[in-house]
Amino acid sequence: MTFLFVVLPHMTLSNALNRRSFGALLLASSAAACAPRVPDSAPVEVPQVNWLPEYGPLRDAGYDLPAIPLEYTQGVNRRMEGLYTGEAPAGSIDVDPYAKFLYHVKFDGTATRYPVGVGRQGRTLSGLATIQLKKAWPGWTPTANMLRTEPEVYGAFRGGIPGGLRSPLGARALYIYRNGRDTFYRVHGTNDLESIGNSGSAGCIRMFNQDIIHLFNNVSLPMTINIRSEAESMRVDPEFYNRGRELPPKIIDPDDLLGPEAVANDKEPDLTQLALN
Repeated sequence: MTFLFVVLPHMTLSNALNRRSFGALLLASSAAACAPRVPDSAPVEVPQVNWLPEYGPLRDAGYDLPAIPLEYTQGVNRRMEGLYTGEAPAGSIDVDPYAKFLYHVKFDGTATRYPVGVGRQGRTLSGLATIQLKKAWPGWTPTANMLRTEPEVYGAFRGGIPGGLRSPLGARALYIYRNGRDTFYRVHGTNDLESIGNSGSAGCIRMFNQDIIHLFNNVSLPMTINIRSEAESMRVDPEFYNRGRELPPKIIDPDDLLGPEAVANDKEPDLTQLALN
């Protein structure tokens, strides 16, 4: 079974051209053919935009988030809507770590599909869990397991990083619980654009900041989240099974996040001014 990209009335022009829009374009072209000729004039220069409309610059919490360049949203590596043909119930989130997609399953049989970055091999949660908490511009602290297994990557940050532009959790985070206990896995935003559509995290599910804001604004808590097994991924979405590649751990210079200049240039997020993307 596959995710069907059918024409939906609420889809944007960036995703699809629906029948009504197509009819309107035909009508407009017919009307234009009957209109009197307008004298030729100098062509209007249209500025070139290097991003999709849904991934443009965004003002959020006092920050100016940059647009996502087109090179990172090629093909299926972008937000889309269509009929949902997976196995998760309506009103839930379904993550395929092998195809690198997250589905927000709606009650009308459709879903919004987002591209995601997932954990490197052996570093992911599987099965059913619950999203019990969500935060805007959350702070981050590496887990004890991250410090133990990859001290060269996370050791310098054991004291944590407050919420803001420096936080690896980005603009939003959804906190995953199981049996009432925090799993320490998150669905969160990221500035590591290359990781979306690939395996590069320590186990969390990463999204473009524009996408996690969109998802954050459309989920109600608590919400069930299903993370597909390999067998389920092959059964439900074999077309995109093992999409992407595995990336090595990205080692960040501590000064980039903890140095005096980095700290001085950051500011606390204004949580009264959140975008409704």
